[in-house]
Amino acid sequence: MTAVFVHGVPETSHLWNRLRTCLSTDSVALRLPGFGASRPDGFESTMDEYVQWVEGELHKLDGPIDLVGHDWGGLLVARVATRSTVALRSWAMDVAGILHPDYAWHDIAQLWQTPGSGEAWATSTLEASDPGSALSAAGQLIAAGVPEDDARSMGEDFDLTMASSILALYRSATPNPFAHWGTELTSPTTAPGLVIHPTLDPFDDAASPAVASTLGARFEPLEGLGHWWMLEEPRTAAVALEKFWADLDS
Repeated sequence: MTAVFVHGVPETSHLWNRLRTCLSTDSVALRLPGFGASRPDGFESTMDEYVQWVEGELHKLDGPIDLVGHDWGGLLVARVATRSTVALRSWAMDVAGILHPDYAWHDIAQLWQTPGSGEAWATSTLEASDPGSALSAAGQLIAAGVPEDDARSMGEDFDLTMASSILALYRSATPNPFAHWGTELTSPTTAPGLVIHPTLDPFDDAASPAVASTLGARFEPLEGLGHWWMLEEPRTAAVALEKFWADLDS
């Protein structure tokens, strides 16, 4: 069994390091193109291109695969699970409410989706080189709830390539992911799924249980944790995942 982790935005695969050390299974953390990694020629950083890229990486691995995603990585994981082009043993995601048909993007996402405003944000963030500045990538991550040391480390990976990838990804997902993937998000997946719901996550919403039910997934609240649950309490997160995986064999 191999656990495969997919990070979100604006992050890199380092997001999972602390959690992975708490696991008793082999694991791999993918690094999405444009997020601390180069983009293939012609890669335009759209939601569908990222799904296809993840599927391509999974086809290189020996199974069985337990696929886990956070933030945009979670949305990609759900899409991979519904497409059934990769044989998964299981899948897990957070922010499932974003896949609801009525979901409205949060304020910063709407800024990124707005031509001109998104570019202005990218420029001001890149120009704020002092990590102590509230305008810097690290400062914005701290304001969003990332632990300070992690935020400073993550902020070091923010560059023009990541900024342009973020804008392109979010602009490919208007008005919301369901508008693009909805016909494939209305029935249970073949592989068992787990929807993780940190109860203090401001980027998820009350629709998360409904999405879990639609996809036939188990719903697992993480009480008192926020959007970056894998950084806040990695051992708690590892226990939740390993219990889910163990139950698959019982």
